[in-house]
Amino acid sequence: MDPVNGGESPHKGRTGLKRVWNAFFYSMDGLRAAYRHEDAFRQEVLLTLLLVPAALWMPVSGTGKALLIAVLLLVLIVELLNSAVEAAVDRISLENHELAKRAKDIGSAAVFLALVNVPVVWGLVLFG
Repeated sequence: MDPVNGGESPHKGRTGLKRVWNAFFYSMDGLRAAYRHEDAFRQEVLLTLLLVPAALWMPVSGTGKALLIAVLLLVLIVELLNSAVEAAVDRISLENHELAKRAKDIGSAAVFLALVNVPVVWGLVLFG
């Protein structure tokens, strides 16, 4: 434990533009890691790359286009969080444990609901 800042990351004390700059590169590292190591994330990125142009082409309002794109980005966000939970659980232990399974299953359920949300929102926006 670091006695200077109570065990916090040494990067936590940074403020201003330096913090924003570092956060941007950490985020890019996270996106690269997810794309490299997570099959589901790659599939969802492909889905997003196909459907965002379709959403922009659709004859709906700007708000409708925003909703169509937002639900796609939500899938990616939830998948990133699920992957982070899985990586943290696996870092702690690879042995089977009821709580580890529960954490992974709940993360998977969140991704499932985000995916179910896509056709629901697209259907409502397009066919109202």
